[in-house]
Amino acid sequence: MANKIAENRDIDLLKDLKDLLPFEWDGPKEWSFQVIRRTPNACRSYISPNRREFYKILYTTKGAAILTIGLKSYYVDRPTIFFIHPNEILSFKKTDDESEGFIVFFKRKLADNHQSLKIILDKYSLFSNTDKSAIELSDSEILELDRIFEKMLEIGVNNGGAVEEDMLQIYLQLLMVTSSKHAKFLQPDTVSDEFRHIHEFFQLLENEVSGITYTSPIQAKTAQEFADKLYIHPNHLNALLKKHTGKNVSTHIKNKLLEESKILLVQTDWSIQQIGFSIGFADQPNFSYFFKKNAGITPAEFRKNYVRLGA
Repeated sequence: MANKIAENRDIDLLKDLKDLLPFEWDGPKEWSFQVIRRTPNACRSYISPNRREFYKILYTTKGAAILTIGLKSYYVDRPTIFFIHPNEILSFKKTDDESEGFIVFFKRKLADNHQSLKIILDKYSLFSNTDKSAIELSDSEILELDRIFEKMLEIGVNNGGAVEEDMLQIYLQLLMVTSSKHAKFLQPDTVSDEFRHIHEFFQLLENEVSGITYTSPIQAKTAQEFADKLYIHPNHLNALLKKHTGKNVSTHIKNKLLEESKILLVQTDWSIQQIGFSIGFADQPNFSYFFKKNAGITPAEFRKNYVRLGA
């Protein structure tokens, strides 16, 4: 069943950063190059399979995740830089709460407008050759790359002019040359049943919450129910998630339901009872108990505090 879910889902074509980021995109409508610092708030915990209308560089110095590029899956738990072509199908799942590093996005027109950048793209083929798209980094390389990214971030704050674009594309060239200098190309992890089951669990969890309303609540919210949908024993699913993420099935489900509750409290005018029902609680007291136990305050207090902070 999980395989059918994956096959039936459309592959998203992300046209802009607002489709990718977990916060409201307030950057320029027309852009060719953007740099974002990776923080827990700037990195979505799950990105469904997608293609993009722009190149992406993911530079991660802290945090663990499962990243799949085309047919290659990587369990990322050490400093790594990825060069991802727009045409490659990408999916991503964070497996802990840490995120450090940078993300760079640039559109094809940047290379079209700068012949020297196009030459470097072709020469090092980091984006076009998937055997070179993942590079494991040493401590000295991290220091060198950190300086380049920080400089790009500094210039990118004022992005919009021709001078800034010229400077950014030069640093982009330097980034590719530096990454390739002593490149230790990371070999993908074998796409074993373990990784397949983990990927399918997170995709199924995302699917379960993506379409819920207070008239169409979540259908599965226990470890047994998710394991049944994946056709594996719940103990096996628990062991896999514990091994690769440090958390069991119930914890991942709980965290996802809590995250969804917070989003609904902030972005809808649904009643607390309606929100509780949508994520699987038949009555408000049980939902309020769940929310306060895990968030430290009641749903009403969370909504009130958020409104006051955002006022």
